[in-house]
Amino acid sequence: MSMPTPKFSSAPQYDHEFFERLYTGQVDPWSVLTSSYERDKYEATMQALARQRYRHALELGCSIGGLTRLLAGRCDAVTAIDTSTMALQRARELCTASNVTFVQAHLPDGDWDGPFDLVVLSEVLYYFSIPALVRLADRLSKVVTEGTEFIVVHWTGETNYPLTGDRATELFQCLMRADLRTRTRHPQYRLESWTSGGMS
Repeated sequence: MSMPTPKFSSAPQYDHEFFERLYTGQVDPWSVLTSSYERDKYEATMQALARQRYRHALELGCSIGGLTRLLAGRCDAVTAIDTSTMALQRARELCTASNVTFVQAHLPDGDWDGPFDLVVLSEVLYYFSIPALVRLADRLSKVVTEGTEFIVVHWTGETNYPLTGDRATELFQCLMRADLRTRTRHPQYRLESWTSGGMS
């Protein structure tokens, strides 16, 4: 089973430098390529997709591309974003599909051009402060359309993150004014599919 992010006592927040150090020290800090937890969660994530095919997916916090390579097979285009240049270097090696564009950015900052009909938020929202979540929701509202699907997956065990998986998920759904389509409560994570009401 994969565990929450390793901590560094010198890191007061989950900033770009924290993640860069994390990936510099460990090739696969979440064991996404070897963990049965990650493998089963990815399978459940793909099964939760409502459609067989998407035009353009946005994956925020793609790490080393474990889920990205699966999304590439269901989407005409995928824009995958992560803060760590080290993580993205490994992601490009793992996911060589020509329909994937990797972008380095520390969320909620970064450049991404929509519209997107799929937004994937897997194990990322609880790293944000509430003001940062508000800003991310505002930015996403400008690049989604009516019917855009959100897949939101988060660990629900104890962490030292700014928000719990439950709190982050529920707050962000409210901020996006998204409608719940499906919800799965696994012993260690929650997986939800939402539908956007349209652009703000």
